[in-house]
Amino acid sequence: MRVFVTGASGWIGSAVVPELIAAGHQVVGLARSDASADALAAAGAEVRRGTIDDLDILRSAAGESDGVIHLAFKHDIAFSGGFQGAADADRRAVETFAEVLAGSDRPLVIASGVLGLSPGRLATELDGHVIDPALAATAGGGPLTRHATAELVLSLASRGVRSSIVRLSPTNHGDGDHGFMATIVGIARESGISGYIGDGSNRWPAVHRLDSGHLFRLALEKAPAGSTLHSVADEGVPIRDVAECIGRHLDIPVVSISPEDAAEHFTWLAGFLAIDSPASSTLTRELVGWQPTQPGLIDDLDLGHYFR
Repeated sequence: MRVFVTGASGWIGSAVVPELIAAGHQVVGLARSDASADALAAAGAEVRRGTIDDLDILRSAAGESDGVIHLAFKHDIAFSGGFQGAADADRRAVETFAEVLAGSDRPLVIASGVLGLSPGRLATELDGHVIDPALAATAGGGPLTRHATAELVLSLASRGVRSSIVRLSPTNHGDGDHGFMATIVGIARESGISGYIGDGSNRWPAVHRLDSGHLFRLALEKAPAGSTLHSVADEGVPIRDVAECIGRHLDIPVVSISPEDAAEHFTWLAGFLAIDSPASSTLTRELVGWQPTQPGLIDDLDLGHYFR
């Protein structure tokens, strides 16, 4: 297949692209900078310069492709007060792909997330498609827009698109990670304590980014139209276990942070870190034959690369 990939040089994209190429696919990657273009070319991909705001470029690239994997999202503005703007740009990109791919039976795969799907209980691929009104009242426009975009993608099955969403674990860990785990390690290093909120029993699902890269390829090749897939290897790692591992490697105390003090200690991460959000990938494994093979979160932390 000739596959157009947005976000192709990002943390997940840089795992997806070599996965696709190794399987014999031709990759066209969207690059918004010289560094991204160079990285894609070095990986063996064809480069298409532009951003997800360049809808004519997206339209042309999708039209010339056998399938689309959409990973780009404006994380830089989303986590600095501009989540609604990032979600709106994402929506416009997806609507553009929908317009091009309608009636073609070509695949469209986008990234979504599992964090907060069913707080306090094990979430499955069947959960999260209808927003609880009470949650909607507090979620804010941006997150609701992004949820609606994922549901739009699933609905494209009725318009002749082999659409699927891959819900990612909150941590896609691995060597070179600059996401949640690296941020938690950085806070521990700077503060001199490895903290967790309350009793630390709340759980996060986790997956190695290479396993996520493999799942995106399987979704492109095999997922039936309208599929929801979960990139989850560890169903729920207690945050206290993460804190204890970090404390051991940095040789610092492991300390409970009260919910009242969490925002001061963990800053923007506090709200995410307090969520108890285990998730399952049983249905995904049955549907597309995905089997994670990389180290789990604690084993990956124990390899030491987060602490160099």
